[in-house]
Amino acid sequence: MASQRVGLHHPRVRQVLSLARNGAADDDLFVAEGVWAHELLARAGTLVETFLWCPDVCRSDRVRDCAERMSAMAEKAYEISPKVLARLTTRARPDGLISVARLPRWDAAQVPIDESSLVLVVDGIEYAGNLGTLIRTADACHADCLLVTSRQVRLTHPRVFVASRGTVLTTPIVEFPGSAQAAEWLESRGFEIFLADPEAALTYRACGFRPGPTAVVVGSEGRGLPPQWYDRKVTAVSIPMLGTADSLNVSVSAAILLYEARAAKAGW
Repeated sequence: MASQRVGLHHPRVRQVLSLARNGAADDDLFVAEGVWAHELLARAGTLVETFLWCPDVCRSDRVRDCAERMSAMAEKAYEISPKVLARLTTRARPDGLISVARLPRWDAAQVPIDESSLVLVVDGIEYAGNLGTLIRTADACHADCLLVTSRQVRLTHPRVFVASRGTVLTTPIVEFPGSAQAAEWLESRGFEIFLADPEAALTYRACGFRPGPTAVVVGSEGRGLPPQWYDRKVTAVSIPMLGTADSLNVSVSAAILLYEARAAKAGW
């Protein structure tokens, strides 16, 4: 696994620093670090533009094997020194693997829709950790895709990758600029739309998820859903709060509603 050793001023190394500081213009590129993340990249067949590897800190055969796979898979692969690694890493004990990879992009026309389809819509989500957990939740419930509207945080944020447990690489994610466009797409495909609303009188157990395409819409924890959703033919549902808190974390709410919908569709 012979590769050129490069320093801190090499353009590919500087690109990692730029992405880490949110300074890169390309919204599809993200930084992956560590053997766990790189094994996910390999399994998903993700496009890896740059692979940086520091053999001086290698501690296991697993890391060495992963480095060999990534060197063969990446468009460009370079060795770096421990000093350069220290400038790039976010870990106390790094294993020496860092890549710049490209998130897959999905078009709405690519998503197959049928009577069993289940879609999660996230509108105006503000925190990267929440967005990542919502992606992981959509994957766990076997949602056909995740619709993102009025996005407030980039999908390539490191916390999105970590919180999603890498499912951001494999979950179909379709972006719309606003609520109206997402709602129109859902309506044109015959979706029944359910809004997560803590103030709704109808609870999620009583709403009666029916056969046919189903969409669950969750919004910002601070602002809730924008009023445009309520101008549509939708059903607002709540999750009963039995303690002193007035709402759940948005990803917990999404999980409850998605699993209830999936159970109704699958006849659990």
